[in-house]
Amino acid sequence: MPKAAIPTEHEGLPVATSAFMRELDRLAAEQGLDAAVLMDKAGKAVAEGVLEFLKGTLGVAPAGATVAVAAGRGANGGDGLVAARYLKENGVDAAVFMIPPKADGVYPAPVERALALAKESGVQVEPFSNGSEAFVRTLDRSTAVLDALLGTGATGKPAGPAHRMIQAITRSKKPVIALDVPSGLDPDTGYHSGVFIAASLTLTIGLAKRGLLAPHAKRCVGELKVLDIGYPPELVKRLAAGFR
Repeated sequence: MPKAAIPTEHEGLPVATSAFMRELDRLAAEQGLDAAVLMDKAGKAVAEGVLEFLKGTLGVAPAGATVAVAAGRGANGGDGLVAARYLKENGVDAAVFMIPPKADGVYPAPVERALALAKESGVQVEPFSNGSEAFVRTLDRSTAVLDALLGTGATGKPAGPAHRMIQAITRSKKPVIALDVPSGLDPDTGYHSGVFIAASLTLTIGLAKRGLLAPHAKRCVGELKVLDIGYPPELVKRLAAGFR
């Protein structure tokens, strides 16, 4: 039996590859929708999706919930920091564990901004160290986990701290909400290399990613929701025409 084709449209919008999303972000920035604005919109929309999951799926009030946020170094981690800030504002105990920056000691500017705002709002943010017992303890007491480790820019098998965090999350057996793409899942093909997040819910940003709609990716993606963060519709349409 031939493999089922991955659709090119989802909910009336084009399905995006990682290259499509890079170009969309670049063109959006040219139109004045810069990375920091998009990050705040994405993080807020993700927080709303997490709150809905807590209340609707798990039946837990925000004030009684703890969400462990696993954050990477890039934009995905920045979105997770923003989401943690909005979750805290809604009564959730949000604790962020973040992969430390590379050798230069700094994150990209939008992520640094999101980190500063999260700390100012009282969100607990800790660097993830190898075999972090604090991370495991937080997972143990958590209601759910927000996977904000790796986004559409990640390639290959997760390594180092991301690998260890994925392993700890998997061992915890807590329900996971994936931010944009479950970490370890290829956003274009839907395949993984053996180290991956199996999410109950994936909150993907702007447009559905091609790999998320692959039939074989279902066990990693769980329920899929596409979050509108204000990409100009005419820009999306024009870019989609060029990618055909």
